[in-house]
Amino acid sequence: MKSKRLALYTFGIFRAPASDPVNQGFHDRNDRNFLIAETSEGFIARSGYEEEAGPESWGTQVFPRFYREQGDGWTPSTLSLWKDLASPMAFTYAGIHMEAMRHGREWFLKPAWPPYVLWWVDWDHKPAWGEAVVRHEFLHDHKASPFAFDFKTCFDEDGRPTAIDSQMVKQNMRLNERRQQQPS
Repeated sequence: MKSKRLALYTFGIFRAPASDPVNQGFHDRNDRNFLIAETSEGFIARSGYEEEAGPESWGTQVFPRFYREQGDGWTPSTLSLWKDLASPMAFTYAGIHMEAMRHGREWFLKPAWPPYVLWWVDWDHKPAWGEAVVRHEFLHDHKASPFAFDFKTCFDEDGRPTAIDSQMVKQNMRLNERRQQQPS
């Protein structure tokens, strides 16, 4: 059994305030994206948000220094745990999430920062939002390392450079697609 699991933090900034009608396409997909992620192969858990129904929040939500207040005190970010590298990649680059990414320029500023960060945590550790922000900023400032990395330059749970198993990604994509086609 593996002794670690993969943490994933995502961060973006809307072009306009969250409630602006230009962002409606994002909001329309948001709940479905969470549901698909939560039923994806290799998904373990995700942090919720304080004062919102759903999963427990893993601490107070904070944002990286790149955050730009637009009068609503909010910006899209997620924090989740996965069993391996192939699993979040299979979710990210397929289905409704991939379709939403195609519209990203309509909703989000082009980032001068990484849109996400990955890192390994001990099996019994639940990363807090503050920890995620530290890793995210580190990736931006220092590039990929075992401390903070991305899908292009990734590391295994022992800190060694590795490549993502593309066959496993494809297999997970097929499993996820089958799960989405099953009646609820």
